[in-house]
Amino acid sequence: MKNKKTLMKGNEAIAAAAVEAGCRFYAGYPITPQNEIPEYMSWRMPEVGGVFIQAESETAAINMVYGAAACGARAMTSSSSPGISLKQEGLSFLAGAELPSVIVNMQRGGPGLGNISASQADYFQAVKGGGHGDYKLLVYAPYNVQELWDMTMLAFDKADEYRIPVMILGDAIIGQMMEPFTPAPYTGRIPEKPWALTGCKDRGPNVIKTLFLGEGELEQRNYMLQKKYGELKEREVRCDSFGTDDAELVVVAFGIAARIAFSAVKKLRDEGLKVGLFRPITLFPFPEKELQALAGPAKRFITIELNAGQMVEDVRLAVNGKSEVLFYGKPGGSIITPEELQEKLTTLLSC
Repeated sequence: MKNKKTLMKGNEAIAAAAVEAGCRFYAGYPITPQNEIPEYMSWRMPEVGGVFIQAESETAAINMVYGAAACGARAMTSSSSPGISLKQEGLSFLAGAELPSVIVNMQRGGPGLGNISASQADYFQAVKGGGHGDYKLLVYAPYNVQELWDMTMLAFDKADEYRIPVMILGDAIIGQMMEPFTPAPYTGRIPEKPWALTGCKDRGPNVIKTLFLGEGELEQRNYMLQKKYGELKEREVRCDSFGTDDAELVVVAFGIAARIAFSAVKKLRDEGLKVGLFRPITLFPFPEKELQALAGPAKRFITIELNAGQMVEDVRLAVNGKSEVLFYGKPGGSIITPEELQEKLTTLLSC
């Protein structure tokens, strides 16, 4: 399969890439539209000497990941929007304890149980820290199956490098779509983890905790975490662009919305209209400097999202008043079509 074109569902590509990257512990709980991930892990993990656990709840699953990560295993869990909400306390604990782990969210419509259609309404939850405390996750937003494969392996490497939980933020479409891609073999390296709880024979004990009661102790812990997040902003920003240099109107979109937007933007550029696409690949750290560099009085921005308007706030902060920033989106699991977006953009370009 490796290095040959392969036809695979997005969810299955994530699971296969995780195994390839050395994930040996998975705990999760069934919820549509990500069920192919635990299904794949349930038979694949025993084959590679790993552990698969269908936990009794999402809360249990994230705490099992905490335990496995603390012992040095490459650990992963996955869920969809309501399940990820239940994992928020555990995510705060993982971040506070600096435990590398990978969390997959295949978003669905909400609030509440909502529906099982694609949504991007968990943006705030993912990038602003949905649990308690001043913490961040490294958040990737892939927009095709190839990127699901590549970024899953990257997620495990960056989780270990920075000792941070990493989230892959997808949606029902990208998780369920099937398309050809090239599954390159894992070429990274699983590092030694001298901090892990592996037994303290012939060495001092390691301590992993999130409770700091000494005078000023928690404050210093937080300063250390904020320094790490600053390093992520300097080193780990990822983005992509198409036709933005001469664009009078720049479309900003992530994930599946960017895929929809690309079709509309490409067709309009073929017609000679000055429109471009800017795609954040990391949602945290957000590519604010790259967006700011594009801003100016001759440009307008429009953020396209499958929600009621979330990333648009970060786009406005990045542009910082230098350009007008508009928003167009649909909440509740409704999908924007390329034709609909093309018509919207054409109208804006004629104004």
